Amino acid sequence: MHQAIALDPAYQAAESLLQQFERFGVDLGLDRIQHLLTRLGSPHHRVPVIHVAGSNGKGSVCACLSAVLTAAGYRVGRYTSPHLVHWCERICIQDQPITAADLYAALQEVQRAIDPDQPCPTQFEVFTAAAWLYFAQQQVDLAVMEVGLGGRLDATNVCDRPLVSVITSLSLEHWQRLGPTLSDIAREKAGILKPHCPAVIGPLPPTAEAVVRDRLESLSCPTVWVEPAQDCGEGWALYTTPAGLDPVPPGQTYRYPLTLPGQHQCSNSAVAIAALQVLQSQGWQISTQHFDQGLQQVRWPARLQWFSWSGCSVLVDGAHNPAGAIALRQYVDQCIAKGDRLQAPIHWVVGLLATKDHADILQPLLRPGDRLWLVEVPGHASADPQHLMEVAHTVCPTLGSCESYADPIEGLLAAIATSQRQQSQSPSVILCGSLYLIGWMFQSTEWATLSTTLDLRQHPIVPVLHEPLKPSSAG
Repeated sequence: MHQAIALDPAYQAAESLLQQFERFGVDLGLDRIQHLLTRLGSPHHRVPVIHVAGSNGKGSVCACLSAVLTAAGYRVGRYTSPHLVHWCERICIQDQPITAADLYAALQEVQRAIDPDQPCPTQFEVFTAAAWLYFAQQQVDLAVMEVGLGGRLDATNVCDRPLVSVITSLSLEHWQRLGPTLSDIAREKAGILKPHCPAVIGPLPPTAEAVVRDRLESLSCPTVWVEPAQDCGEGWALYTTPAGLDPVPPGQTYRYPLTLPGQHQCSNSAVAIAALQVLQSQGWQISTQHFDQGLQQVRWPARLQWFSWSGCSVLVDGAHNPAGAIALRQYVDQCIAKGDRLQAPIHWVVGLLATKDHADILQPLLRPGDRLWLVEVPGHASADPQHLMEVAHTVCPTLGSCESYADPIEGLLAAIATSQRQQSQSPSVILCGSLYLIGWMFQSTEWATLSTTLDLRQHPIVPVLHEPLKPSSAG
């Protein structure tokens, strides 16, 4: 399927158009996007919006929101970034990517609207404008918009009255652009908050929480602070309604299917449920059955996703920052402790971008005796595998082995062959790092030929409600 999209003439034309704006790089700011959207007829003012920011968990929360709202019968737009394989993934309606022809048409309309007498918009701004335009033309009931970078100056931050603003998590990432401290990053993320508009906030480090609280209070935002759901095991979680969801009383509970693996999904899913409850209080008709149906269908590729590849089970995860690496290692340790598909030592295949905090990513992943295959990220500003090798030996001097490969396919095959020789009963291979690396793997002929997605959900979905999540009667 990926190859078919890449060969589509409309997709090739869209990609060529976007490449014209690649030279403008990343240049945060709102003036260009606001001017461009005005010339397009302000499509962003015709689309009700849920705005989602955060260091990690944005995509998972957007997937949960979109799935439940779609199950409720609403026409839902979803905008996320980056894409794994093709640009169409970023713009979805009813969880289905935009067609190549529609994407090209939207981009052409945006290109025609660019004012030659004003600074040229960046590639991300052009694409974001196309998303707003497409959602308005398709008359979506609402759009779930993921922040691209930061928040305050991100091109998605042009909506004055979001239905709800969400901050999933905060950690030290993109500090080169957002600032060197957690307080700086929190200030940028909190820039999506709007006066008197409701906000849903996930668990934050104390320093970041203080900054966000100050911003919330200064804007008089009704706020819901969310605690992670309780992991009940066997693919279930228990959500407890927090305070601040008037008229919904705090303390009512809801047991729901947790289809995305990893302990961190207890937090992400709870944030999404709280945001949906805010919509309920505004009159959006979302029943308990819609929660059940939607959450059962949630998928988010390349996040703790299992594949069978070349006769070996391979875990794939886009752990591209320190917080993501910590979450991945936590999941790996849980699997090892339960004897569930993984055993020590782990055989890691890792590729990272040059701009990332390499030591802070590798240190939480690696354990004594683990084996590491470092690969390049094709087509992007990849970290040098030889440099990563030096970093790896520094953060984990007791590695079982460490090798480097320019070709990711060769590195993965080497890891599989070694693990199968050493762990014949349960080979433990993990491909992780840059999402661009994983996207490149997914669109390769070798991956398409040899891989099969494994659906490891083994438990039937039978909802058990302690107290119903009642929709509001408002509206």
